Amino acid sequence: MPDTSRHLYALSIGSNRPLSARLTPPRLLAEAVRQIGALGTVRALSPTIETPPIGPSRRRFANAALLVDSALPPPAMLAALQGIETGLGRRRFQRWGARRLDIDIILWSGGRWRSRDLSIPHPAFAQRDFVLRPLLAIAGDWKCPRSGHSIRHLHALLRKAAHHRTARG
Repeated sequence: MPDTSRHLYALSIGSNRPLSARLTPPRLLAEAVRQIGALGTVRALSPTIETPPIGPSRRRFANAALLVDSALPPPAMLAALQGIETGLGRRRFQRWGARRLDIDIILWSGGRWRSRDLSIPHPAFAQRDFVLRPLLAIAGDWKCPRSGHSIRHLHALLRKAAHHRTARG
């Protein structure tokens, strides 16, 4: 009997390097969302935000989040998303370097997943404002299976920690 179950995925997408004059980072995100739609149904899409880079890149990022309902299990979803990244010009040169497209699986309706190639929830998502802020706009009540906290709560904790870091100077 075939598996007919559906899964809801929370994905984070980002770009800070154009593919061409026409395919700027925000347009790359829009094209990625269009292609992700072929993997299932896009249930929600956050506004695109601009964020500073992490690491050596100097280019600002365009970031967004989306919720996708799909029959694909996590390993197949990861492979499909990596295919979209590659098709839209992603080359894996340098960690945290400029990139045309990055798509991460942050959460899924099945709770936790752990394999050699994939960890859900994404290991560092709760420390990344560029992931939490867009996700907050579309899935604020989704609870992290690791901490039990909602996206809204995790974002508030992150903002509070950032405020304490700046206040201490």
